[in-house]
Amino acid sequence: MPKKKEILVVDDEPITVELLEDILSHAGFSVRKAYNGKECLSAVKKKMPDLILLDIMMPDMSGWDVFTRLQQEYKDKVKVIFVSAIEVSQERLEALKNHGLKDYITKPFEPDDLLQRVQKALE
Repeated sequence: MPKKKEILVVDDEPITVELLEDILSHAGFSVRKAYNGKECLSAVKKKMPDLILLDIMMPDMSGWDVFTRLQQEYKDKVKVIFVSAIEVSQERLEALKNHGLKDYITKPFEPDDLLQRVQKALE
């Protein structure tokens, strides 16, 4: 039996974390949770997930800062999708992808679209 893919969900809004956990676990993924940037970095240090779904707007340490730290420490070993209410331009998205971002999902999202994009990032 193949190992379940593990996804680390990082968001300071517990309701968003629970929603993502529900969608992903029903789709057969193993889900770990973090509620801020420091928890995310600590969780990654303990065990690298297959994918990180990362919010941008968080207190203490923004998703941008977390992404930058992850890229500095783990470069090609880490896969990140931003999940945020902030809209980004196509130019900004391309620049982020050139720096290793797998995708950018805007809240609110459709569960089916989220799952398709997660699958694509994991390929």
